[in-house]
Amino acid sequence: MLNQRLDMIREIVIVRQPVNACVPVCHTVRLSVLAEGTGALQYQWFNYVQKDGHKEVCEVAGATQPHLVIKAEKSQKYSCRVNDRHLNHKISDWAHITVLDVGESGLPPRWQGEPHIAVNPKPQTLRPGARLTLRCTAFGIPHPQYQWYRNGHLLSDQTKEKLLVQQATSQDAGTYLCAVTSVLGESWSHPADVDLMPAEPRVQAPPATFTATDKVALLIGNLNYSHYLGLLAPVMDVHELGQLLQQLGFRVLSLLDLTAGQMAAAVDNFTQLLDTGVYGLFYYAGHGFEHAGRNYLVAIDAPQPYNTSKCVCVQRIMRKMQDRRTALSVILLDACRTWCKQDSVLSVIQPLRPSGNTVYGYATGEDAQAYEVQDRGKSTGIFTKYLNKYILLPEKVTHVLERVSEDVNSDPLVKGKQAVEVRHTLKEARSLTDPVRSTGHTRELFLRDVCWRRANELPQKRCVTFPCGAQVEVGFSALFSNVLVVFASVKRSDLHILDCTVALSSKPAMENAFSRQDMSGELDSLLLNSHLNTPDSTLWLCGLQTLEESLLIRVDLHYTDGESGRHSESQRLNVGKPLVASCGLRNKAAPTNNNSAQAHTADTSHRRPHQALAGTARPSTRKAECVAQTAVERNTPEEYDEDDMLDFSNLK
Repeated sequence: MLNQRLDMIREIVIVRQPVNACVPVCHTVRLSVLAEGTGALQYQWFNYVQKDGHKEVCEVAGATQPHLVIKAEKSQKYSCRVNDRHLNHKISDWAHITVLDVGESGLPPRWQGEPHIAVNPKPQTLRPGARLTLRCTAFGIPHPQYQWYRNGHLLSDQTKEKLLVQQATSQDAGTYLCAVTSVLGESWSHPADVDLMPAEPRVQAPPATFTATDKVALLIGNLNYSHYLGLLAPVMDVHELGQLLQQLGFRVLSLLDLTAGQMAAAVDNFTQLLDTGVYGLFYYAGHGFEHAGRNYLVAIDAPQPYNTSKCVCVQRIMRKMQDRRTALSVILLDACRTWCKQDSVLSVIQPLRPSGNTVYGYATGEDAQAYEVQDRGKSTGIFTKYLNKYILLPEKVTHVLERVSEDVNSDPLVKGKQAVEVRHTLKEARSLTDPVRSTGHTRELFLRDVCWRRANELPQKRCVTFPCGAQVEVGFSALFSNVLVVFASVKRSDLHILDCTVALSSKPAMENAFSRQDMSGELDSLLLNSHLNTPDSTLWLCGLQTLEESLLIRVDLHYTDGESGRHSESQRLNVGKPLVASCGLRNKAAPTNNNSAQAHTADTSHRRPHQALAGTARPSTRKAECVAQTAVERNTPEEYDEDDMLDFSNLK
């Protein structure tokens, strides 16, 4: 009996386990374990450590007390082993320390671990069927618990930091609140109103019977021209259309401001991603013109007057797409189709080749202009405005374009001036919403995935420590495949470091497509949607396709030392070739032809971009400039675009 009692006394009992916690970056956390046993007890704390690509449990050096004080820099798990002199031991539960980086935490100076909400849910307006996501993030020691409410009623299945509804209906509309609780108290989030837009009447679509082996889209927007009028709308048009296409499952490559050579290289890379059964979509916003029944896209370096050998032929793009045996090929053009010559004869528009399932969506008719307007503070092309309105509908792609045409034709700003034209050889009721089925094409899907991911790879977030002790976090985001946004924020500084400011620059210096004075509104719209919190410094790097070597980001820190005055320190980060810089678009030469007449550069100093006014169309935004009639007759054509005069019967 006595021996049994001694055995019971020798057994170690952990009376109080270490608790989970959620804290901001660099916050000091104290973990404790309380154990009872026979004689003096020994303690050793453990955590997970990343080694050779996997996590291992390792001792925390010097952590041999019942209390462990850490400065939380990243999320970690900790546990404590308790030993006695009889070689008995007990291991505590794992304590999860979650570290959240949400910018300004707003914690009170004497915070004792009570629930504190750092990120409140945001009001939203959704379309029926869209996904609803609300987020409430709170700090707490111990880790707080969440409970969501709608219109004052408890939602029993919503007890996590994020509230998620995959397909919102009218029943999900209302005012949401989140209660955050722990043993130390309770806190309530700000109310967030969720509204659902009225459902638009639509034709009931039959169940989807067609599938794609994959979906790939190339979007190009040209706005900063060397010899032509600058544009505004392509920025938001490309950005918003790209986001909608991603919702439809497309792999999207979106590019701004390309030269003729870069456009040709982008098209080549795009068509190489196409294969049997793939849905391919090409979209262009910018200057354009028509010549001899063909449409041409104007690169930013195109000379004056228009010359077909210095531009990209739309029909050639479609031919390349068809050669890849796509299941659906769609070309959408928000550009003018004005004849490039005043003495042009009526174009002979030939039927499309009978390969099937090809669709052209023209923003305007032959020898007509396309317009852009200011719509609720942002510039947009009339065609793309209504395209984005209907593109998510599960309808045959030509029916979607017919809806766009009806709205453009009834828009009072362009009525009688711009009419959408749709041409197609669609033999099946294929829709952009058709699901992807890759069965039997997994190898091609894998290779396509590798190429696409390389063109969209972002540098990892970095935390830079300066000699003065200050820490600056440098992050990266992409609004387009050739536009990198670098943002920096001061995360920590010692008490003697005051008035810290950060400046960013790059080597080589990259152009900023948004630096024009008339682009400020578009820049504000993009900035508003790209960052939850305002960083201390932001750097926009455009034209990444021109990079020849690795990109270096310089971070300059300026601060005041309480003892010795104002100082500056610098650090450099090598971020390699991010996004589309690794795809080699700059290496392809622009199309040239020795037989074409030399293009003469006209003086454009008298032309200024027209300001896009609210409710007012810009009639010359995408208007092709006409060339004065040539008085001297020639024995050879003035423009020669390879087989313009050959094999013409098979082209539009």
